[in-house]
Amino acid sequence: MLGQLCIEGYAIVSIDGMIADSRRRMIDELKVEADSQYFLQGLDRAVLVVHGRHSQEDDVKAIDRRRLILTHTVADLAKHPTLPKALFWNPAGIPFLEACGKCGVTEGVVAVTGGTNVFGFFLELGFDAFHLSRSARVCLPGGRPIFPQVPTQTPEDVLKGHGLVPGPVVVLDAKAEVSLVTWARQP
Repeated sequence: MLGQLCIEGYAIVSIDGMIADSRRRMIDELKVEADSQYFLQGLDRAVLVVHGRHSQEDDVKAIDRRRLILTHTVADLAKHPTLPKALFWNPAGIPFLEACGKCGVTEGVVAVTGGTNVFGFFLELGFDAFHLSRSARVCLPGGRPIFPQVPTQTPEDVLKGHGLVPGPVVVLDAKAEVSLVTWARQP
């Protein structure tokens, strides 16, 4: 935990550890209903969602979620032009806990939803848990990796190397061959 904040990551990856294709687009084959429902339930529990400029969720509650959008185009924090509860955040200009405080968030679950550099940043800051879904059918050579260390390392090796331990495998959709493992920091 970082102060009173529990940092949890959410992603679905291809066999080769990619979250999107080479054009930074999440392909339809990675959009699996059971995974989407799990993801949205996690966002509903969160007091804050953190992601990069290319990441987003498409449900009706999205506009009402408090969020930080990582970018290097602002000095520290700036209001989002269309999302009233969102701020653009430059980690080089203001520390994470201070940015959270400016959002009115001092405790609870923070959901980190990507992309690559955002996940990399929070690996170093320290995830408390990472909900890693994996498709056994989709391969995206040259795609956008979940972590900067992929494909040199697997996503699982990266999480393990940052002190997280895997929980049981949960099959989210047998037909689509999508499973979920929650990696957590041990007390």
